[in-house]
This record gives sequence, structure tokens and C-alpha cells, in this order.
Amino acid sequence: MKAVVFCAALATFAVAPAFAEELVARQGDDSVRLSDAACKSELVLARLDPSSAEQYRSASAVFQGQRFQACWRVVGNAAHLVYEDGDQGIIPVNELKPELTA
Repeated sequence: MKAVVFCAALATFAVAPAFAEELVARQGDDSVRLSDAACKSELVLARLDPSSAEQYRSASAVFQGQRFQACWRVVGNAAHLVYEDGDQGIIPVNELKPELTA
């Protein structure tokens, strides 16, 4: 089930939610990537309360070798994810790490 709380992250994210690189949480071969780009997944946006939809950013995940699109937003000290299939998950902010590009 994708609604697993991941272990793997960046504590400064809570202080500075704007970022240039992606944030990543990993657990074994599974991973979730959070982007600062606006959520554009029509399947996810259709599942969200329209009044909060603009707060959601783009995300992607790999679980058991399968790739999923998702959207996320900060809720307290966690990132709340909503996947295209309706599944949801929470990742504690301190479990996210920056994915640096060379």
C-alpha cells in the first residue's frame, strides 16, 4: 500500500518550503519525489477540495517497481500526498532529503 510513512529527509524544508531541487524520501527501492512545480495531474486535482487544490505541488513515486503520479502539500510537519488512484500518504518533513543535480 502506497500510504506507507517513509523513512528518509530535509528539516529545513519546514522553514523554507520553496526549493529549487526535488526532495526525495527513500525506503529500500521505493521512493517519493516532491517537486515545487504546481500539481497538474487532472486525476489528482479531481480528488481534491477545489479550495485547497492550488496549494498542491507535483510529486512522483516508485513503489515495487511501479511509477505513480501524485500531488502534495505541507500539512503541519509533514507532506501530505494524494495519488492518482486516490491513495494517500504522509511523509514527515524531517524524512525528506534534497535530490541534488550536478
